[in-house]
Order: sequence, then structure tokens, then C-alpha cells
Amino acid sequence: KGPHEKYKFMKLSKISPIKFFHRSVKKPGQAPGTIIQGADDETEPTEVEIISYDLDAYSKNILINEESIEPYINKNVSTWINIVGLRDIERIKKISEMFKLSHLLIEDVLHTSQRPKYELYGDVLFIVVKMFNLTPDKEINVEQVSVVIKKNLIITFQEKKGDVFDPVRNRIKEGGQRMRSMGCDYLANALLDTIVDYYFVILEEVGERIERLEDELLKGPTPDTLHKINTIKKESMLLRRSLWPLRDVINRFEREESDLVQNETRPYIRDIYDHVVQSIEAIESYRDVLSGMVDLYLSSVSNKMNAIMKVLTIIATIFIPLTFVAGIYGMNFKYMPELDWHYGYYGVWGVIIAIVLVMIYYFRRKKWF
Repeated sequence: KGPHEKYKFMKLSKISPIKFFHRSVKKPGQAPGTIIQGADDETEPTEVEIISYDLDAYSKNILINEESIEPYINKNVSTWINIVGLRDIERIKKISEMFKLSHLLIEDVLHTSQRPKYELYGDVLFIVVKMFNLTPDKEINVEQVSVVIKKNLIITFQEKKGDVFDPVRNRIKEGGQRMRSMGCDYLANALLDTIVDYYFVILEEVGERIERLEDELLKGPTPDTLHKINTIKKESMLLRRSLWPLRDVINRFEREESDLVQNETRPYIRDIYDHVVQSIEAIESYRDVLSGMVDLYLSSVSNKMNAIMKVLTIIATIFIPLTFVAGIYGMNFKYMPELDWHYGYYGVWGVIIAIVLVMIYYFRRKKWF
């Protein structure tokens, strides 16, 4: 189950940092539900895609203006409205008013720093999740996806183009009987299931990076190694912050007492819950490994420093007696008994060499090097 595409993992030096904290744009004291532009400047111009289907029919359209959306209001067939880009606030407000969506809901859609959450607004189920995917360069991208569930209607809000939903679109287009015959709660399940499947792809990539870092630590860590460890720790922390609340979201979605969630869909939602739990277990194990890698790095650096100091100490220890001998015969006394020896110079060198050989033999017997 899930994507089976094979990836050529990138070099660790190309890992790009992920934005963890978003600058708040809501001023203290503003009324709840105040709709303002989010702080993320990377949001794209708003585009709207509409997919409508039932067991016998399928259509896909790009929305030109808000008036053309009216035929899809209270329609008896299943409809998926995908809104990409959150820059055009007025357009989003018009669409939300046409479908009578709460202003609190739209506030959460536009503020893309939301943690995964689940809310019930009357006849509307609202879910916020984090969607992860990999770029062709194997960099990790994350964005907020908001899912609005109504009777015969799904509305999704994305920050930018490019998502992981193409398998779902293909299943709808190719006429899968289960997808076409079941309601929009099953479509929401399929979207969430695809998002969770890609968590495994990200976890696989993180696991590969950790394995390569372990090899690098054993062979010889460098200052850049610590930077790589910290980068992966940040990515793992973001995954953890996205997965733990998601477990509660999926659990509430499966247990919700609402006509919007059919009993036939609940087993599939429980399957997503199991996958989220597996992902949490994996990220927790990675977290422990990364904490150990920091200790291993510090130990490796300390051992390397100790080895250097050991070599320098041995060299200094060997030269101490040699310096003593040279110091004695470097004294400028007029009457020294060895000054008149014909072979005095060679004798001193013999003593020096003998001292060096004896000390080296002693160090080797002690296994100091």
C-alpha cells in the first residue's frame, strides 16, 4: 500500500532547512475569526479545480469566476473543490460565503501555522493536516492542507501547487467502483490516507540519511557532521509535531457521531490510524538514535583530541631528557671534563640515541602507542 517509487537519496550536504516557526500576523486583542493574510510569502495566486463524479459520470473543470461554482452547491453528486494558493483572500471569502463556511474555519485555513486539528462546525467537518513530499532534489517540503467535509462535497485548501493527490485523482477518473459509489467521507479518507502514505516516504528518506551519518561518524566526524545531525533532528521534530496531533485527528474522525461519516468508511479510517501509529513509533526511534548520535559525535571528537594529545605528550616526553642533555653541554663553563674529549661529540649523540630507543621500547611495552 502507498507509493512504491524508488528514490536516489541526495547527499547530506544538500539538505535544506525547513521553516519551523511562522511569524504571527494576528495582532493581540483582535476578534476571533478575523480573516487576514497569512505570514507566509510563498503562498501562490488562488486557483480552483473542481472534480465532480458519481458512479456513471465524471467531470473536471478549472473555475474561472465564483459565479460558475453555483451549480455545484447542494448538488447530488460527489464534488471535490481543490483551492490552491491562499493569496486572494477576497476570492476565498466569496467561496466560503457561498458554501456558508464559518469565519473561524476560514481564519484557520489562512493561518498556515496551525497544528493538525479536527473541528465540527454544525453540518461541516473541518480537518487540518501537514502534507509532506520530496522534491526531485530530495529536499523535504511541508505545507498545510485544510479539508472541509460537507454532504456530497469536499473542499481542500493548499498553500501552493504540487501535491500528493494524483493517485486519488486517477482513481476517480478511471472509475474505481468503491471510490465512485461511496460518499465524500470516503474521498476525505482517501486524501488523508495518501498524505499519511507519504509520511512513510519521508521517514524512509530520514532513515537513509541517519544510516549514512552513522557511517560518517564511525569513519571520522567533521564539524559539518554536527550540522547535518542538527538538521535531521529539526526535520524529525517537525514530523513528530505533525504526527502526534494527527493521531488524535484520525481517531476523532473515525469515532465522530455524524451523518457525514458512514459506517462503511470507518474501517478504512481505522487503517489510517494504524499507519499513523506506525509512523509515530518510527519517528520516536529515530529521535532516540539522533540523540545518541550527538553523544557519539562528542565522544568521537573527544577521543580524537585525546589521541592527538597522546602523540604530542609522547613526543614531548622523549625530547625532555634530550633537552636536558643538550642543556648540560650547552653551558659555557671553562672547565668541563668532557670538553677535551676527542670523541665527545659522538659520545653525546650516542647517549641521545640510546635514550630515545630505551624510551620507545618502554612505551611499546606499556602499549601506550
